[in-house]
Amino acid sequence: MIRICLADDQALFRSGVRALLALFDGIAVVAEAEEGESAVAKVLETRPDVLLLDVRMPKMNGVEVLTALARKSALPPTLLLTTFEDDAALIGGIRAGARGFLLKGTTPEILVAAIRTVAAGGTYLHAALTPAAQMSDLHGDWQPPPLSAVDPLTAREREILSLMTNGLANTQIAAALKLGEGTVRNHVSNILSKLGVTDRTKAVLVALRQRLV
Repeated sequence: MIRICLADDQALFRSGVRALLALFDGIAVVAEAEEGESAVAKVLETRPDVLLLDVRMPKMNGVEVLTALARKSALPPTLLLTTFEDDAALIGGIRAGARGFLLKGTTPEILVAAIRTVAAGGTYLHAALTPAAQMSDLHGDWQPPPLSAVDPLTAREREILSLMTNGLANTQIAAALKLGEGTVRNHVSNILSKLGVTDRTKAVLVALRQRLV
């Protein structure tokens, strides 16, 4: 049984998620919280297998909850939930220890797949990222490819990747490094190609997981 703590400030959303998860075998919501401080307390009290955590809540936001639990060595595998695409929240959450990120409008099947993936030790970001040893057990997963020794990142590309992990857009990176925006776009394109990913968010996640920055 995968035991879930659900932390979200919207009672209707919590009720809906609880009802949906009740339809699936092997998953049970054992605790709920409507704000960040309560989320920390509930996790410490119930020690759930997975924490479903709203990115933006009263008192403490999702990243602050993650940080507080990690400081107490009590952070369970956590899926961040949000109503909109927010790369800054994703990056901040992954840095703080979250194992996944989902939009609230996702399907019940995807939510359950994400829960099972992080409970098994993997990471879920629209497509799942799992340890190599678990790839045979989980289907439809995306694993960050190893960086090619033949085509390593240049010093400038690592510098730009580092700024990307801090949530800077191309225009901000260009201003910070005194480069043309077109030059930055070319570097970003090269970074994505070398990392074997298709978007900036996955590039940042690969960078953090492989300690490239």
